[in-house]
Amino acid sequence: MAFAGHYGAQHGAANAGRFSGDAGGFAAPRHQAPPHGADPQLWSWFTAVDADRSGHISPPELQRALKNGDWTPFDIDTVKLLMNIFDTDGSGNIDFNEFSGLWRYIQEWQHVFRHFDADQSGAIDGTELRSALNQFGYELSPELLRLLVAKYATPPDGYQSHQEAISFDRFMRACVSVKQLTETFRKLDTDKDGWVNFSYEQFLGVFFSLP
Repeated sequence: MAFAGHYGAQHGAANAGRFSGDAGGFAAPRHQAPPHGADPQLWSWFTAVDADRSGHISPPELQRALKNGDWTPFDIDTVKLLMNIFDTDGSGNIDFNEFSGLWRYIQEWQHVFRHFDADQSGAIDGTELRSALNQFGYELSPELLRLLVAKYATPPDGYQSHQEAISFDRFMRACVSVKQLTETFRKLDTDKDGWVNFSYEQFLGVFFSLP
């Protein structure tokens, strides 16, 4: 399993390069013999990310390894989101088995990103984000969509100068945020009328759970 167009010349790997239309993914792997029963290619990616050879991946290691299509590192909040999802034993690190799930998750989001990046710019604009959310079953008002784009747009120092440009990592986090908020709202909306009453603690709980 591999990310097309995402191999650099690091550590002797063939340089297939990146271009502006890339989604993002892992930097080039280093090759070591995998343990018995492990997928060799997946193990090579794991060892590439596990820079200190501890057998686990820390949040800083994960952030250094995950790259957007322009080689910029993933936003730290996206890295924290991924750690929260895949650190199933609560150790604060990712082991090889947890990494397997993380790998598949990143690959699935790559396919989603490329599908909705209609102009192949390597970033998602407001129109493309609306299309993605609509297909996921979330129909936001124009005002809410503008707020969402403003929150997750790539910062000015990113490779995209357009204010609506959302990089791969931020697109993933935006979609997960909408999903989590919608699921929380539906749980509280017990009579299904589209309205809920929040207590102060409920409001803070929703706020602090945002990715």
